[in-house]
Amino acid sequence: MLASTICATAVSAAGLGIAVLTAYRKRFLAAARIAAYALVPVGLAMTGILRWVTGLVFDPGVWLGFGVLALSAVLFMITRAVERRGAEGGKAGRKERKAAAAAASREALAPGASAPSLDPARTATRPQAKGKKAGGAEDFSDIEAILKKHGI
Repeated sequence: MLASTICATAVSAAGLGIAVLTAYRKRFLAAARIAAYALVPVGLAMTGILRWVTGLVFDPGVWLGFGVLALSAVLFMITRAVERRGAEGGKAGRKERKAAAAAASREALAPGASAPSLDPARTATRPQAKGKKAGGAEDFSDIEAILKKHGI
């Protein structure tokens, strides 16, 4: 106890010395902040918290307790990960659920909607080449396929 009090007093005295030098340079706000930090070790020594901290740090039983708590946390994480993998049901179950979710989302977007189509009068007047329209514009069949895929 005497050693921790002496060390705390020495640290505080050094901090207060730095605070005095800072105040001498006309930086009073910084000096007050340094003095506040410098008084913390003495306050901790006087309240007995330093004895509690040193007992905590240097006691092997405390470190064993922390080890047991860490082991418990690791076991919780492992069991939770295994439980999640088991609940998924493998890859076949994932594919089926993914397909069902896609079908449900298509139905939710437009349950009674038909597939979009181009105006027959417009398409009949312009002959189409392979993948391109006659005017040099690109064919919009890929865009139409994407829209159909999303039910728009």
